[in-house]
Amino acid sequence: MGMTRDRIAAICWIATALVYLVAETIAAAAYPDYSYAENYISDLGVPAESPAHLVMNVGFVLHGVLLATAALLTARLLTRRRAFVAIAVLAGVGNVLVGLVHSGQTDSPVGPLHGVGAVLAIVGGNLTALVAGVALHRMGRRGLGATCSALGVIGLLGALALALDGNSSSIDLLADGTWERLAVYAITAFELLIGTALLRPRPR
Repeated sequence: MGMTRDRIAAICWIATALVYLVAETIAAAAYPDYSYAENYISDLGVPAESPAHLVMNVGFVLHGVLLATAALLTARLLTRRRAFVAIAVLAGVGNVLVGLVHSGQTDSPVGPLHGVGAVLAIVGGNLTALVAGVALHRMGRRGLGATCSALGVIGLLGALALALDGNSSSIDLLADGTWERLAVYAITAFELLIGTALLRPRPR
């Protein structure tokens, strides 16, 4: 018997998170004196700085493709499917841009696309969790919905704090790398959560 669509979607969600985490772990281990608290995630994809930059950039691209695929497979289960898919696909595109256009390319005409991709990936990923949470709550899966929504809010707050910290010399609560990881790991947690939930039988 072949796998159901729900199970394929679940595998895609879990693979999305694991691909990112494995790529980050490998790239960070190869990067001299890399700090999860201080360094930006994108530093791991810069060829001139990161020995395992190819691993990280492939991870970014695969993460984006898997995220969009997982969302398309899951959309039929949700009430706000159009918004969910649109935002998730934008987040996926953002991840692909981050993987293809490295940070620090100030002399390149495509350099600004890295920043655009980062915003789409981080904000879009957390909005995906938030929209999914609202839809699940309205469908009666209140616990799962509340958790997804909470992760989305936490991630968006982390992104906001990163923006404020990075653009103000008077605000320096945590290092930029810490704020960025709060925003990104909220998305990763959502991906693992929704994937695990899809593996379990749905309540009638």
